[in-house]
Amino acid sequence: MATGINIRTYFDGSWHEGDLPVIRAADHASWLGTTVFDGARYFEGIAPDLAAHCARINRSAEALMITPTVTAEAMQEIVWEGLKAYPETSAVYIRPMYWALDGDFLGIVPKPDATGFAVCLEEIPMAPPGTTTTLTTTRFRRPVLEDAVVNAKAGCLYPNNARMLAEARAKGFGNALVADALGNVAETATANVFMVRDGEVFTPVPNGTFLAGITRARHIDNLAADGVRVHETVLTFDDFRKADEVFLTGNMMKVTPVTAFDDTSYEVGPMTRRVRDLYWDWAHSTT
Repeated sequence: MATGINIRTYFDGSWHEGDLPVIRAADHASWLGTTVFDGARYFEGIAPDLAAHCARINRSAEALMITPTVTAEAMQEIVWEGLKAYPETSAVYIRPMYWALDGDFLGIVPKPDATGFAVCLEEIPMAPPGTTTTLTTTRFRRPVLEDAVVNAKAGCLYPNNARMLAEARAKGFGNALVADALGNVAETATANVFMVRDGEVFTPVPNGTFLAGITRARHIDNLAADGVRVHETVLTFDDFRKADEVFLTGNMMKVTPVTAFDDTSYEVGPMTRRVRDLYWDWAHSTT
């Protein structure tokens, strides 16, 4: 729905209309990629788990050696102030961001207390309830902590995700089911993944190669409260080929049913629909 407002930017202590330029050519982030962000969602007048997303970006910053400068509580206040410009019918993607401004004497390590901060609010529709996707394999894998900052939601990780997506799309699929360093399933190129077999729910155990997302955790808690145990365990690609249902979870779209993994087809089953319904009921009852 067009509202006349698409993007708003919080920078340097105030809100601005539009996509404000905030990073300079000589900023450490511009040439060495020291950026972190997080993503929350505003829809139907609510912003579920906003506090958790604001807290996580500060942890991400510390993992990338960027000094956080805004408390999670203050960040929430900034976001809600910015959201006042949008009607409750809007669907808004909420992106707080940090980046390093300066490096040390060699230019590589970010200097402490030299941090840029902004929040970007952008109208992006929620996926319609009937939206689905398909999966295939990719030759690219999720890195480990010794190779990359997998303990942060860092911009420098996403070119690898883009390679995965591009390869999957070139094969005619919507997303990629991605392996960890040992060849077991980690997640997809864009979201955490769950599978259902014989009425039980399974998801890859967090092993340090991917972010176990806030929305992922919320679904696990919601299912537990509804009497469904989720098994966090090592899962192979063959496990997914034998599944009855597969669905993706992430902040952007919350729940996305999967209808195929290569030549294996799935129905959008009762557990996938249950997870979505539980999330919406929780979101409206607690926020």
